[in-house]
Amino acid sequence: MGLTVEERAFYDANGYVLKKGLIPDDWIASVDREIEGLHERMAEGEVEGVGVSWEEFEDPKLPKRIRQLMHSEVVSPTLNKALRCEAILDIIEDLMGQDISLFHSKLLMKAANDGTAIPWHQDYAYWKKEDNKPLMVNCQLAIDGADLENGCIQFIPGSHTWGLQEHERAQTSFGVFLPGHYQEREGAVSVEMAPGDGVFFSALTIHGSGPNGSDRDRRMNTFAYNVTGNHEGQCREVLRGLVN
Repeated sequence: MGLTVEERAFYDANGYVLKKGLIPDDWIASVDREIEGLHERMAEGEVEGVGVSWEEFEDPKLPKRIRQLMHSEVVSPTLNKALRCEAILDIIEDLMGQDISLFHSKLLMKAANDGTAIPWHQDYAYWKKEDNKPLMVNCQLAIDGADLENGCIQFIPGSHTWGLQEHERAQTSFGVFLPGHYQEREGAVSVEMAPGDGVFFSALTIHGSGPNGSDRDRRMNTFAYNVTGNHEGQCREVLRGLVN
């Protein structure tokens, strides 16, 4: 698939680009079946190789809801297939070069009525080490339709050119965030998505999303890719190319 000249120019100017119909409908239907009842299954006990962060409710009687699930390829064979498919990797290669490794695959569940906001942040603030550079690129894949009502992703266009900003830190999931946590920001652009769409964005692009105030789930999966060798010992698998 790759990017058109116009799409690449948009990415270079804004730090993100939306690709409609990235993944076939039948793949999305398979993911939906594979993660059906996932909140309840994860609440029953840990699954080897998976890390879960839960929504934090004041009422302990409320059912447990997953906020994010790390290494989602373990629970969904179709997500495992998607993260290495040519449709995605060709675009990642356009943006990052041919030496591609999987950094992680993360399922963001944002359950209907219960899903909370993801604060404004740059991903590189999480990943920065002395031996790496902000070369990583994310692909966020829509499993459900996403709009402002159920908490679609939002970007600050051009923020990938600002360098790494000073972040605050707290002992929570999504515990690295810009001042103000999640508040409406001037110039923010909401990216509404249909199931199967994917949005690609730089590790320096400021992004976040509001809470899910609707009766519809807003499930997304983020595939994070890194240049092989840019973060030694932290990547899960080499997917394309070789290190010279």
